[in-house]
Amino acid sequence: MHEIVPDIWTWPWLSQRHGYNFNGYLVCHAGGNLCIDPVEPDPETLAEIERRGAARVLITNRNHVRAANLVRARTGARTAIHPDDAAYAREQGAELDDELRPGSHIGPFITLGVPGKSPGEVALHWPERRILIVGDALIGTPPGRCSLLPAKLIDHLARLRASVAGLLDLDFDTLLVADGQPILSAAKDRVAELVASFLGA
Repeated sequence: MHEIVPDIWTWPWLSQRHGYNFNGYLVCHAGGNLCIDPVEPDPETLAEIERRGAARVLITNRNHVRAANLVRARTGARTAIHPDDAAYAREQGAELDDELRPGSHIGPFITLGVPGKSPGEVALHWPERRILIVGDALIGTPPGRCSLLPAKLIDHLARLRASVAGLLDLDFDTLLVADGQPILSAAKDRVAELVASFLGA
């Protein structure tokens, strides 16, 4: 686990099938640490998460249950997901406590609805630090750029494109992705390039 930006730690899990890393995040904050889309940790990372603690586990979409139950069990954190993705996540074994609704404030983040890949997809925006964390709304591939998942994995492509275009209304410079390589500067420009490509698709 390493500190990718101040007070936000990350650790990877390589997906051989996809050819890029899945990423988990631990946000250290005075209001309570937040663990976002936690991927399977190695023993050292799990011990570090346990040592630092987590008040909440936030799941950005129905497919990112990942190691949420493990982190919840080791830290006593409460796990939250958007209600529209909760039933599917429970079918995958997720142990859920709370709803993650658009407009809600959790620690330093504002929760944003970004439906399309799934109906309950959310992103997390830290306005003061210009940081945006996404699950499957965007992926960080190829490195240094962003893209969408393959169309076959997306419930409603037009809706997802509209959600991604809406992110350009936000002020952000850093994009931390659950899949692929994060973009640590000028991330809004990279999202704008992707949105512009929709017009020619």
